[in-house]
Amino acid sequence: MSNQLGTAARPLRVAIIGSGPAGFYAAEALLKHKDLVCEIDFFNRLPTPYGLVREGVAPDHQNIKAITRVYDKVAEAPNVRYFGNVTFGRDILHEDIKQHYDQIVYAVGAQSDRKMGITGEDLDGSFPATIFVGWYNGHPDYRDLTFNLSHERVLVVGNGNVAMDVARILAADPDALAKTDIADHALAALRQSKVREVVLLGRRGPAQAAFTNPELKEFGALQGADILVDPADLVLDPVSEASLSDDKTARKNVETLRSYAERGSTGASRRLLMRFLVSPVGVIGSGSRVAAVTIERNKLVQAPDGSLRAIGTGNYETLQCGMILRSVGYRGSPLPGVPFSDASGTIPNVAGRVFHNRDEVLPGEYVVGWAKRGPSGIIGTNKPDSVSTVAAMVDDLPDLEGIADEYRDPQVIVTLLEARKINYVTFEDWKILDAHEVAAGVAQGRPRVKVTRVAEMMEIIRTKRG
Repeated sequence: MSNQLGTAARPLRVAIIGSGPAGFYAAEALLKHKDLVCEIDFFNRLPTPYGLVREGVAPDHQNIKAITRVYDKVAEAPNVRYFGNVTFGRDILHEDIKQHYDQIVYAVGAQSDRKMGITGEDLDGSFPATIFVGWYNGHPDYRDLTFNLSHERVLVVGNGNVAMDVARILAADPDALAKTDIADHALAALRQSKVREVVLLGRRGPAQAAFTNPELKEFGALQGADILVDPADLVLDPVSEASLSDDKTARKNVETLRSYAERGSTGASRRLLMRFLVSPVGVIGSGSRVAAVTIERNKLVQAPDGSLRAIGTGNYETLQCGMILRSVGYRGSPLPGVPFSDASGTIPNVAGRVFHNRDEVLPGEYVVGWAKRGPSGIIGTNKPDSVSTVAAMVDDLPDLEGIADEYRDPQVIVTLLEARKINYVTFEDWKILDAHEVAAGVAQGRPRVKVTRVAEMMEIIRTKRG
């Protein structure tokens, strides 16, 4: 009988911490690996799976959310289990996972945001865009927050897709949003919103913007909103102009922005103003609340490596506003017992293999997604990233000792969770909640009506379990 890990006699036991796209793609790659026999357990803090597909993708992007059908097939494989409502580092510890699994995959994303580092940034009314996204998507951590939408102007700092999402939601017609799975509490607040102008502030020029062209084109399709761009902002320096020939996305973005500049104002009730080469340098308060933001005009200079960097020119202006949302980058948060690089905001790794003290590889520990490479790319980018980590996992098998036989029975981890009285959620339990949300959505002509409190989720599951 073979003693090799990954065989029928000794299946590879894998724990995946987190159940977003990167984690599901890692599981899919393991399941597809020829001649590898494995047992995969997901552990997720929230009862609901799918990570940012549920909690981050904008509610008006239902076509993107359809990717969960692929994840469902992975989760429903006979050798895959889901343990939701289980917090790593509290309900189950690093040492527990090491004892019960041959390999661990950290798929926890980048949960926190980067700050702008300017005065007044912590005033009431200044938020990370991720919190606003979580709020309108019904993330339980943020559903009870309130955002003051009684002011006419909101500033959004950043030129990536998340900045575009929050700006679009703020400027969208609430009746159009009512046909999506936006959280009910957010829809009610947006119906009462007095926001009439959303200003996006980009540190660099239009040729360097990080958003994708489909996101930009969506702005032009917003009902009841003008997209305003100053033609002067679209006059490119020679290096930026030359870069367009090699960058298809940037070229299309600039073309789209120029079409918006030519269109100008139609007198719509709401406005999206896109500004470039400007940076906030200070938030001005009225009492404890945001009242205005001082911004500085930038210029682009070429660095020795050929890249263009934005530097301030000393020309300032002040914009009145009631809220500022920053989307200037994201970073991971440390996990108990797991190495973490504060400099990069990631789990330190080489080719997905987690290491400690720069050169000490931790056998059997791996990382995927944003926790591996930092916050870059779109959902699909996670697939090749996870596949490459799984290749390293398989390459390491001949040298991996594996866990003791007494912990190899899949029931052992269930016994441990039950002994600790952890009310975990299985994938079958999630399907109960999923069916409940979808049925509520059908009644309203929507994709689903999200349940946004963990206690309510657990009660629905408990009641309908049988």
